[in-house]
Amino acid sequence: MRILWTDGSASPNPGPGGFAVIEDGKPVALGKEDDTTNIRMEGSALIAALDLSNGEEVEIHTDSEFWLNVLTKWAENWEQNGWKKKGGEIKNLEMVQELYAKYKASKAKLVWVRGHVGTEMNEIADEWANKARKGATI
Repeated sequence: MRILWTDGSASPNPGPGGFAVIEDGKPVALGKEDDTTNIRMEGSALIAALDLSNGEEVEIHTDSEFWLNVLTKWAENWEQNGWKKKGGEIKNLEMVQELYAKYKASKAKLVWVRGHVGTEMNEIADEWANKARKGATI
């Protein structure tokens, strides 16, 4: 089974951002936006990872507790309620809808990892997300 590691970065937040998807210690997808947030870059990394899975079983590691919760806990109810939630608008709704559709159609298993605690592949993903923010490409 393929194992992908994702991370996103914006500095300052909001500001210029980048994301990375890592496989076997090397970047397999990088991207950047000039004016974005950490949350959007984390989501972009997950979209890229799901796109790379090509419908095959894949394990995607992320340090984004927010996106993990969106995909595994909240989005199903939001969708059933016409993409509304009790507390008001859903921020980044188009990204939430795109990511949730890709996740539902995938055979991906999401794994949360604590960020910035020395987990090697997560640190590499963070490093490449920052490089992507500064313009690095594969």
